[in-house]
Amino acid sequence: MTLRRRHGSAFLAALLLACSPAKEPIRIGLAGPFSDPVGAPMKQAAELAVAQINAGGGIAGRAIELVARDDFGDPDSAVSVAADLVTSGVVAVIGHVYSGTTLATAPVYNTAGVTQISPSSTSPLVSDAGEYTFRVCPSDLQQGAALARFAAERLGFRRGTVFFLNDEYGRGLRATFASEFARLGGKLDEVVPYLGDAPDLSIFLERVSRRGTSQFIFISGNRGEAERALATARARGIAIPFLGGDGLEGIEQAGSLAEGTYVSNGYLASLDTPRNNEFVAAWRNRFSDGSDPNQPAAATYDILFLLRGVIARVGTDRAKIRDAVADVGQRSPAYPGVSGDIAFDARGDVPKQRVVIGVVAQGRMIAVEGM
Repeated sequence: MTLRRRHGSAFLAALLLACSPAKEPIRIGLAGPFSDPVGAPMKQAAELAVAQINAGGGIAGRAIELVARDDFGDPDSAVSVAADLVTSGVVAVIGHVYSGTTLATAPVYNTAGVTQISPSSTSPLVSDAGEYTFRVCPSDLQQGAALARFAAERLGFRRGTVFFLNDEYGRGLRATFASEFARLGGKLDEVVPYLGDAPDLSIFLERVSRRGTSQFIFISGNRGEAERALATARARGIAIPFLGGDGLEGIEQAGSLAEGTYVSNGYLASLDTPRNNEFVAAWRNRFSDGSDPNQPAAATYDILFLLRGVIARVGTDRAKIRDAVADVGQRSPAYPGVSGDIAFDARGDVPKQRVVIGVVAQGRMIAVEGM
């Protein structure tokens, strides 16, 4: 009878330990436009990282539970998503994808004291979004300058034309490109603003054709606008290359129209590094649809492993997580990620993060600079 009681007590103790808070999953939020072709790979990468981490024992024996919410790329929806994640018990949030949604949600996360790490928000305004807001991608300031240096120094261009979307993204990228290109001795024949996602630039492209002095066209906007401008330019016999920032992501899918187009980003799947090759191989093994990871995907994967290390060191207290994240690259070593070495400055930026420039060749985006 006594022996049975001892066995019963041991079983009860084991059961209580298994059900104790120490063994409950660690909840990490994920927020982005999962129904969007830019945001969908982010969720896939998060699922891949969580599967790998949990297969390796999780964090101190605790599994990671992903709490994913689709913000549809809309600031109003994103605010609702942020409020939901804050109250759902997550210890940190990976998101959001676009600068507009990140900036809209930053007050929610900062007020609640929840660390927010965006994989891909490039607006300079994110630098001042709050002490709980971080990003792991190069900003528009970094990308615009890198593109200008590439055009002037690598391609040897001295003159060009700029078309820019007249919003925060387009203006910021255009300003830094133009400033750096001028500093390097370049000249812009014309700088033209436009509005909407289907601008008619035919009149301005006709000027480019008649003038005949521009060696390139820089589109400071998004993929749809670039494709429309490319189609108009090629129809008029304008064969000079187009350049653009990360807003042109995916333009290689436009086929022959996009051949020879240069695009800057924080990551390209064609980067030939050991860590990236391992990541891409794991991606292709898990997702057999023939797609490759994009920048938000690679950065999301990096953020999850960065958070794994942080939480292993300091636990799940939200304030301690924030402080430990802020120390990455400062008092703690930089995190060697797939997308590059992540080292935060005092504003939550990664000023040393590389800018990768790729060119569309035979329907693929091939990295040619920043590897």
